Amino acid sequence: MRRSKSDYVIQTVVNALRLLEVFQEDEVFGVTELSRRLDLHKNNVFRLLATLEERGYVEQCDDDRYRLGTGCLELGQAFSRTRSLARQARPILEELCAATGETIHLGVLADFEVVHLDGEQPDQLVVTRLRNGGRLPAHCTALGKVLLAALSPAELERIDREYLSEGGLIGETPETITDREKFIEHLRAVAAQGWALDLEECEPGLACIAAPIHDADGHVIAALSLSAPTLRASEAVLVDRVSTQVVEAANRLSLRLGWAA
Repeated sequence: MRRSKSDYVIQTVVNALRLLEVFQEDEVFGVTELSRRLDLHKNNVFRLLATLEERGYVEQCDDDRYRLGTGCLELGQAFSRTRSLARQARPILEELCAATGETIHLGVLADFEVVHLDGEQPDQLVVTRLRNGGRLPAHCTALGKVLLAALSPAELERIDREYLSEGGLIGETPETITDREKFIEHLRAVAAQGWALDLEECEPGLACIAAPIHDADGHVIAALSLSAPTLRASEAVLVDRVSTQVVEAANRLSLRLGWAA
């Protein structure tokens, strides 16, 4: 018998979320008031606040009371952006899938992983599978590489410090780039050409090509990819023919999001 999801609930996380929800009622709260409203000991409330403050979800005022931090705003903006992104992307995913006969994905970067927000699969006997909701390492996927290549120097430096220099370039296949210097140089080339390839770097027999999606401010917020079995998608086919289709589709979606090319 499958266990109920409630069996996996972590009470500390529940209490942290309950604490954040209290701020829907007023702008600022002190530890004592939060303790009363949540029916938790003051020490527990203080520990929750310290954790949330360290992550930017609350901040302490001059009078020692607390208010919501910018982390909540950023999370809300991300929710709004990705919902709008997926809605605007749906017809373009369908169009590109119909035009190419291959699987199309929409993905965003989550630290050093790619999250697949949506996808469209053709009606063919041999196709690559949909990964909707799934995560893959960023360094060995076309989606991930095009998104990493668009990071600011400061953010790329953080990725380098926390992942590239710490053994994060794990070889998923013999084709995966695992050398830090070679990978950084590869990202420079991706940024210059405006698209990225994955030639069996993530999974044997699978090839992908991806292009960036820009928002109204010109920031790269997502990427669009085409994946296909290598029997139909050689490097020459992807570069000479498919790259133009994928880039044009990504640019059409960017324009829908307000990007001025």
